[in-house]
Amino acid sequence: MSSPTKIPFLSFIQIDKKSNTPLYMQIANQFSNAIQRNYLLKGTKLPGTRKLSELLQINRNTVIAAYDELQAQGWIESKANKGTFVIEKTKNTPVKLKNSFEQYSSIYPDKAGFAFKQSNILDSPYEKITTKYYFTDGTPDNRLVQINQLSSFYSASIKRKTNKKKLNNSSYENNAFFLKNMANYLNLSRGLQINTQNILITNSSEMSLYIAAETLLSKEDKIIVTDLSYFSSNMTFQNKGAKVLTAGVDEEGIIIQHVENLCKKHKIRLLYITPHHHYPTTVTLSPQRRVQLLHLANKYGFVILEDDYDYEFHYDKSPIVPLASSDKNGMVVYTGSFGHSLIPGFKLGFIVAPKDVIHEMQKHLNVINPQGDILMQQVLAELIEEGEISRYLKKATKVYQERRNYFCKLLNEYFPDQISFNKPSGGLAVWVNWNKEINLYNLMKIALNNNLSIPKTLLYQNKDIRATRLGFGHLDKDEIEIVLSILHHSVNQL
Repeated sequence: MSSPTKIPFLSFIQIDKKSNTPLYMQIANQFSNAIQRNYLLKGTKLPGTRKLSELLQINRNTVIAAYDELQAQGWIESKANKGTFVIEKTKNTPVKLKNSFEQYSSIYPDKAGFAFKQSNILDSPYEKITTKYYFTDGTPDNRLVQINQLSSFYSASIKRKTNKKKLNNSSYENNAFFLKNMANYLNLSRGLQINTQNILITNSSEMSLYIAAETLLSKEDKIIVTDLSYFSSNMTFQNKGAKVLTAGVDEEGIIIQHVENLCKKHKIRLLYITPHHHYPTTVTLSPQRRVQLLHLANKYGFVILEDDYDYEFHYDKSPIVPLASSDKNGMVVYTGSFGHSLIPGFKLGFIVAPKDVIHEMQKHLNVINPQGDILMQQVLAELIEEGEISRYLKKATKVYQERRNYFCKLLNEYFPDQISFNKPSGGLAVWVNWNKEINLYNLMKIALNNNLSIPKTLLYQNKDIRATRLGFGHLDKDEIEIVLSILHHSVNQL
């Protein structure tokens, strides 16, 4: 039996206080790793919690929690008046301890021994947020959600015997209740005239775009996006092998003449657009241009992939209904998100399209997500049927409208001559044009030093444009004042 005083624990227990993994779990994981590799043999006596805490220079309660975790996993046992011992069931001969944890943990190779395709297109542009305050491109505030009420709905649903039976089968009949309520909801809120066979439910709007690209595009297909567009969708299209062409955008949305000029020069397969609140500039596609765009789709035979990512949030007037609501020839595939005002686990994506397209898309969904979340769909259906979704959205929209107004008010106060913007009629972000000659990337670095993150994905700067998309939805009024104060201070430091 090894003496605990002779075992160099510091050689294989290394604590990273910056890691997201709790300290006690770091210790437990490294102990179990050492036991499995025979660094600590069966019968080895471990040091007492006080002694190990002094050795590792951590709180004793952390060591106690680590030992409790190891005992729960079956690696060690405590014997009264004797101590704590390893009980891993192996009888291998002792191995010589190495000098450091890194040496034995690096046994698993860092690089594959085979060739594989690597994608530069799909490299994530997102950065890790390290500051207390930050901007997003327009995300909701999960703090507004009444989590207890949502929890009670979910708890009640999962206890029903009829719902439990659905867990082993993801057939159409199992989510027919949700599809029916979803179709009714979309018909009422978006002016559509669809039935349950026109809807495909996905886990997210990103999954919807992926399935749409897989179904609608082939390699070398030419598609149109706006010259300022959503980078994630562009990545998806390019990764599919499509050739991306761009059309301009102004205060009325995509410029129709640019689209027609491209159609005359190329065989266009698809046009991707966010007409309700264009990403990133937040402008709304005018009714006249909507009619013209549908006319061009019919004339030249291209698919309109309409992404209504934040249709739920509109403030000053009734929103313009989607292009899909006026499509009489089956040229529009409509995607969006549902439950945007709820917490992430309650949000879903959806696709609305002609029945034959949905049938084909279902094949792709069956490959990447065959089961789906039947219980969650059941809960959301009940929230729709009982009017809870509408009540959630009404409350949230009122809060976001107040935040938008306050955000725009302070923008005018802090930057009266330095910026120009239009107050958005909906959505959770403001498109800000900078009149001042500034380098936005330098501003980003200065703001970071002032405890404010402005992700690179929000910065738009070239010889023709100098703008930022600043989200306000995730900030309360106090936070809005703080972040804009920091931004103002950072601009003055340029």
